[in-house]
Amino acid sequence: MKDIQNLEDTREVDIQKVGIKHLEMPLIIQRKNNFNQVVSAKARVSVSLPKKYKGTHMSRFVEVLNEWQTKNLLGVDIKGCLEKIIKKLHAGSGELEFKFKYFIDKTAPVTGLVAPMSYECSFEGRIDEGEYKFILGVVVPVTTLCPCSKEISDNGAHNQRAYISVKISYDENEHIWLEDLIDLIESCASCPVYPLLKRKDEKFVTEKAWDNPKFVEDVLRDVVVKLRKHPVVKSFEVECEAFESIHNHSAWAYQKE
Repeated sequence: MKDIQNLEDTREVDIQKVGIKHLEMPLIIQRKNNFNQVVSAKARVSVSLPKKYKGTHMSRFVEVLNEWQTKNLLGVDIKGCLEKIIKKLHAGSGELEFKFKYFIDKTAPVTGLVAPMSYECSFEGRIDEGEYKFILGVVVPVTTLCPCSKEISDNGAHNQRAYISVKISYDENEHIWLEDLIDLIESCASCPVYPLLKRKDEKFVTEKAWDNPKFVEDVLRDVVVKLRKHPVVKSFEVECEAFESIHNHSAWAYQKE
């Protein structure tokens, strides 16, 4: 059959990224406790396309991803999968990203009750001119309590849920567990959030936030300082958004290094 994609294009436009996104597939994640977790992931994969070709072969992305998930832990070997995609599509560069919800059993601070809590996570690999970069991402819900509100009020202070989004990159021969990154991020908030709390637990987290008030600026700076000191992290992005309980807008801070 005639291969339309391989026909010559005369418009002289190199396409930087072309591919597929929102492809749903199971993904095996290696956990810190040596067990695996199977998650439902959404894949985004792309390659560069030279100007002489009319199109890329979209089906080949799915073929490689389907083949690779039966051979390897995709969460561990994104580089190998991406190299196969680039080779199969005769491209010079490519990107592969998986977004998924990762579940961790969270223990209530006083009663010790355990329940699963989900975190939005992502694995991303990029190859450009033979250079590989891996990016680990996570979004962590936390509690923040406003220092200004606490200072000026005779009683009480407004608090709210906030989200800390972090993306980090490190050498491919190193490894950082999702569990450890999430712990690091949670330690920078006024208080973590929990999926299951009884009255004793609720009292604890309310008072912990009261004793540890933080603006989004405070949270962001604390995360940045810890990532700067981390022996493995090479580069990072941090974003903190607090969904204000007394305003119809969010407080927000961002840093990239």
